[in-house]
Amino acid sequence: MNRKAIILAQDRYDSVNGKTAHGLVQFSKGYEIAGVIDSKLAGRDAGEVLDGIHRNIAIFPSLSEALSVTPDIKTLIIGVANAGGILPDDYYPLVGEAIRKGMTIVNGLHMFLSDHPELCRLALKYGAELIDVRKMFNDLRISFSGKIKEVTAKKVAVIGTDGIIGKRTTAINIYESFQQRKIKTSFVAMGQTGWMQGFKHAIVLDSIVLDFITGAIEDVVWNAWKEDDPEYIVTHGEGAMLHPADPGGFELLAAAQPEYVILQYAPERKTYALFPEYEMPQLDRELKLIEAFDGKPPIAITLYTKELGKEDALKKAREIEAQYNILTRVPYYEGVNDIVSKICQNQGLQTMVN
Repeated sequence: MNRKAIILAQDRYDSVNGKTAHGLVQFSKGYEIAGVIDSKLAGRDAGEVLDGIHRNIAIFPSLSEALSVTPDIKTLIIGVANAGGILPDDYYPLVGEAIRKGMTIVNGLHMFLSDHPELCRLALKYGAELIDVRKMFNDLRISFSGKIKEVTAKKVAVIGTDGIIGKRTTAINIYESFQQRKIKTSFVAMGQTGWMQGFKHAIVLDSIVLDFITGAIEDVVWNAWKEDDPEYIVTHGEGAMLHPADPGGFELLAAAQPEYVILQYAPERKTYALFPEYEMPQLDRELKLIEAFDGKPPIAITLYTKELGKEDALKKAREIEAQYNILTRVPYYEGVNDIVSKICQNQGLQTMVN
């Protein structure tokens, strides 16, 4: 099966709305990412635009230009995640063009392409497949059972103070650090981008009926433990605990019952990413909330510092670490090995005590 894909992020790749594209450019084992479409940034490397790391993923001005360079691309992935989850109006002609070429369209938005009459008609005519990732989980009905208590693997969860703050990316970094140490570890993705990235264990939390969210979390974590027999399971939250429009994290702490929590924080972000009218809560409030809910403070704080240069980011990390006496790292500049070392050391101490 050809898994070569192009990501549609026209006019939005260099914005917070390009979240899905960003995740796939940074990490993808589900699809081979052959390029990104955004005419504003054409000719540049997608990795360099995103975080300064060259990844040999070209940005093209159009689908036809991408196909002229790599004609065997069979999949178009919609790479935006905007408020409301509606396909932008200016994307309809671009999606229609891909359908007319018989391509598979992978869509992670709340709006389902397979429910759109004209797009469905075109897909039928040209033999294109419309894959709505969130739709796969709409009818998931699993009640919480308590079987999470059977899981003997230690669970590590990254939650954040905002949406679009890098929780999943940090969680992947943690997962890879465990793997580099030859420690058997499973990753559980909680959103549509994680599913697209090709993780074996994945659900899309915000597509599941509220009554079944905790059951779905418990089940996917339990399955990762049962099928993989890992020492650790790494996962991540969606939204943020105090976010007025996208509250999240509570359900993960309640259902997955992680032994270790990492808080992702953007020190220079004064308001929520997609809701600038709402002021971000202070860090100490978030820390107290986690401790009150989980019974202990986070084992580490990780900083999202796209707004800061290296010197300022590292200085901020050291200030936070000194103020709260919690290990604080900037993953982009410092990696996450220190955090994984602390988890392993802590687990070793607990094993000795027990």
